[in-house]
Amino acid sequence: MPPPPAADSANAPAAARHEGLDALRAAVTLLVVFHHAAITYGGPGSWFYRELRPDGSLPSLLLSFFCTFNQAWFMGLFFLLAGRFTPPALARKGAVRFLADRALRLGLPWAAFVLVLGPLTVALVRAAEGRPVADTLQALVAARAVIAGPLWFAQALAGFALAALAWQALRGAARAWPRADAPWPSPRALALAALGTGAVAFALRLVWPVGDEVAGLQLGYFASYALLFAAGCAAARPDWLARPPAATVRRWRVVARWALPVLPLLALAGDRTPLLIGRFEGGFGLPALAYAFWEPLVAWGVILALLVRFQRRHAVMGPRWRTLARRAFAIYVIHAPVLVAVALAWAAVPAPALLKVLVTGSVACVLCYGLAGALLRLPGVARVL
Repeated sequence: MPPPPAADSANAPAAARHEGLDALRAAVTLLVVFHHAAITYGGPGSWFYRELRPDGSLPSLLLSFFCTFNQAWFMGLFFLLAGRFTPPALARKGAVRFLADRALRLGLPWAAFVLVLGPLTVALVRAAEGRPVADTLQALVAARAVIAGPLWFAQALAGFALAALAWQALRGAARAWPRADAPWPSPRALALAALGTGAVAFALRLVWPVGDEVAGLQLGYFASYALLFAAGCAAARPDWLARPPAATVRRWRVVARWALPVLPLLALAGDRTPLLIGRFEGGFGLPALAYAFWEPLVAWGVILALLVRFQRRHAVMGPRWRTLARRAFAIYVIHAPVLVAVALAWAAVPAPALLKVLVTGSVACVLCYGLAGALLRLPGVARVL
C-alpha cells in the first residue's frame, strides 16, 4: 500500500483499478524511507537513531529543507488516498465488515510494531551503545512502553475511518458524500481550504508545537491530515483524483513554486530580523504563522502535480511497479529496524552526510523490498499487508 486502501483497490474489479494512484503511493513510501535516513544524518524530526544532529552546516540545512518540504505534503497525500478508498469500502463491505477489515489491516500491523518491531529497533540502537539487547527489552516491558514509530499512521487512520463511518451513519449513505456528477471544487474553495488549514494548524501548534506528541501523534500536523482525508472521501464518487482540472493544477503549481523558497528565506533571515526571531514549530509569532500557512500552499500544488504525473505515466503499471505497489505497505511497516540496522552497520565509516543518506536509504529500500516479498509469501500475511 501504504496504507490498507491499496489492498481495497488491488482487490477491486479491473475497471475500478487506479494504477496511477497505486504507483504514486508506492513511490512515496520509498520517499518515507529516505526521509528517515535524512533525519538520521542531520535532518530535523523524530527518529530512533541519529548519527548526526542538525548543526547549521550546509548538509544539515539541505537535509532540513528536504525533511520540511516532505512533511508539508507526503503524509497528507497518504491520508488523501486513504480517504479516496474509504466510501467505496464502506459501500462494498457494510459497517461491520468495514470495521473488521480496518482492525485487521491497521490494528495488526500497529500491534506487531508496538510489540516486536519497535522494541527491536530501540534495542538495536542501545546495543550499539553497549547495552545488552535483553536488558533493553526487559526495561521496555517493565515501563510498558508503547513504541508506535511510523505506525502512528495506522493509529490515526483508524480514527479517521471511524469518523467516516460515524459521518455516513449520521447523514445516510446517499447524502454523506458528493454525488458522482459533483463538479470539482472551485478555485475559491481550494484557496479557502488552504487558508483554513493554515489557520487551524497555527492554532493547534499554540498548544501542541511540532515535535510534541500526544499518544504517539503529533497533533500540530493534523489540520492538513484531517482535511485531506475528508477531501479524499469527498472525491470518491465523482472520482476527482483521477481528473484534476488542468487549469487548477497549473494554478497551484505556480502557487507552490512561489511559496517554496519563502520558508527557507525566512529561516535564513531570522537571526537578523527581530520580527522573525522565534520558533517555527509553534507558539505566537511570525515564524510559526508563516510555517503553518506555508505547508498547505506547497502541499496543494505538489499533490495535484503528482496526481496528474503518476496517472499519466502509470495508467497501466508495468510488472516492477505492480510488485512494488503490492509490497509498499509491508515496506512501510518494516523499514524502521532495517534502516536503523543499515545505518549502524557503517556508523564508524567516515563519509559525508549526504552520501550516507543516499547509501543508507538505497540499501534499506532494497532490503525492505526483498523482506516485504518474503513476508507476503507467508501464510495469512498477505491478508493483512
